[in-house]
Amino acid sequence: MHWRLSEINVNSRRNQGFTLIEIAIVLVIIGLLLGGILKGQELITSARVRNLISQQDGVKAAFYGFQDRFRGLPGDYNLATTNIQGTTANGNGDGQIVTATGGGGTVEPNLVWEHLSKAGFVNGNYTYAATASAQTTPNNPYGQQVQLIWDASYAVLTGAPQNPRHNLKTGNQIPVEIIAEVDRKVDDGLPASGSFVFSDFAGIQAALTGCANIGATTSNWILVTGAQQNCGGTSLF
Repeated sequence: MHWRLSEINVNSRRNQGFTLIEIAIVLVIIGLLLGGILKGQELITSARVRNLISQQDGVKAAFYGFQDRFRGLPGDYNLATTNIQGTTANGNGDGQIVTATGGGGTVEPNLVWEHLSKAGFVNGNYTYAATASAQTTPNNPYGQQVQLIWDASYAVLTGAPQNPRHNLKTGNQIPVEIIAEVDRKVDDGLPASGSFVFSDFAGIQAALTGCANIGATTSNWILVTGAQQNCGGTSLF
């Protein structure tokens, strides 16, 4: 009889299920796990934003440092092989870093990185070639080509003049929320005004679809669920 009562008591406890305290503990644990995941994602996003900003700032500092030392522009400098040890090519010295110069056809935006690295202004050891690669051009954190060039491939308000100028493109494959945060931290947060703007370099959403809305008086980055993951920007010099 005693054995049967014990068995009944055990079965009774088993049928009671979880107590409120046990359920509360489980919910707290789940909340902590979710909070940790979200915090981790936030830290990753912040790190990527800082990486992009650091890369832009570093290259701009190198550009101005090179200009001060050699009285010329990296990639365009026409005395590089004479004055910078290890360089293999010169630009044409016309003051513009363009894709081809005269009959020689030097691709100055690629030559930029050899000039800067051989002169000690950027890390790495880049060697000029007409076709961009990991050996000729640095990449952004998403593995895409960065470009320093004289062109007009950048966004302005509809109807505003769009004149060629030197600019440093971040490269593509950057999620819109990342590039928008970069813009907010270094400029005005708008893709068609200020010193950091949207660029369609390397075919990044050429019609602005998914990356930004640009009108005659205002513009904004498109920040919605499932937003574009192939965006980019450029710093105007």
